[in-house]
Amino acid sequence: MALIREFLSEIDARWKPLGGEPITLQTIGSAALMLQCDYARGTKDGDILGSATLGQAAEDQLLSLAGKGADIFAQFRIYVDIVRSAILFAPQTLIFHPVSDLKLRNFSIEALDATDVAVSKLKRFKPDDIADIREMAKRGFIEHKRLISRFEAAMDFLSTSAQAEDFPRYISKLRIVERDILGVPPADIELPLWMQD
Repeated sequence: MALIREFLSEIDARWKPLGGEPITLQTIGSAALMLQCDYARGTKDGDILGSATLGQAAEDQLLSLAGKGADIFAQFRIYVDIVRSAILFAPQTLIFHPVSDLKLRNFSIEALDATDVAVSKLKRFKPDDIADIREMAKRGFIEHKRLISRFEAAMDFLSTSAQAEDFPRYISKLRIVERDILGVPPADIELPLWMQD
């Protein structure tokens, strides 16, 4: 069993029910990738998307059980990090897939679609992010046309946000993915009208 799966199973084993279980946990980042295929790499955080449906009580217990410095973190060297959707570079409506082969009592686990993960990783684009995108492309999870469609959906959604000023930087990172990872010509990407001179 992959470490991220063992980590989530341990949280499930120690969970004190709040009522309303199973609770849906939406994983993003490399954790989502590792839950969808046989990919594995060292990671220190298991990113969970915070949402109104998750609820504060569930967030608090997750962080108490498996946040940085908690017992489960000490055991696995992975911690739960609750991420707010507002900080993501991603489309408004994210695509999640159920991780149906991970049977837990208290949770149903969903993993962010690999293409949406790739789009979100263009914001930071550190070596681990590049490696994640490369591995997903190698496994056939990232198709150029769909990547561009989701990238443009993210730009449309965030075109009036503070992130918009970073769009040229995100596009330059997308070009690296197209050239060095996918080996395809760059797609035409238009900046929002207000950014065009």
